Amino acid sequence: MNVNELLDTIEDALEESAGMPLSGGKRIVDVEQIRDYLDEIRANLPGELRQAQAIVNDRAQILDSANAQASAIVKKAEERARILVSEAEIVKQAQQRAAELLAQAQAESRTVRQTVTDYCENMLKSTEEVMTANASQVHSVRANLRQSAKRSGQ
Repeated sequence: MNVNELLDTIEDALEESAGMPLSGGKRIVDVEQIRDYLDEIRANLPGELRQAQAIVNDRAQILDSANAQASAIVKKAEERARILVSEAEIVKQAQQRAAELLAQAQAESRTVRQTVTDYCENMLKSTEEVMTANASQVHSVRANLRQSAKRSGQ
């Protein structure tokens, strides 16, 4: 039932009851006054309905706009989250690679250090052996020189 049908039903009910007087001869309602109110409602109804429809339409547009904005915000947040996750993965991979390179560099450093240490020890040992041999030769030469000097001086 629409509003106009409802108003017609009210008007019909009032007309039926209008002829029934109360005890003392007074009417239950002033039918003419009620008809005036109903006519005023009918006259103003289209404008009020248009206003109500405009409000509903505005509300629907506002909701559509808000939903669109919310969807855009959610989409942007999801993109940012994907980027952050991707960046976190890149950082994690870079950290793993850096740890691998550091471990490799430390191993190579130990190898180089050991090689240098071994080389130095070998050089010192060789130098020591050569110096010992040279010292031995110097002693021999001195001993020979002393003996030669003693023989020449005799």
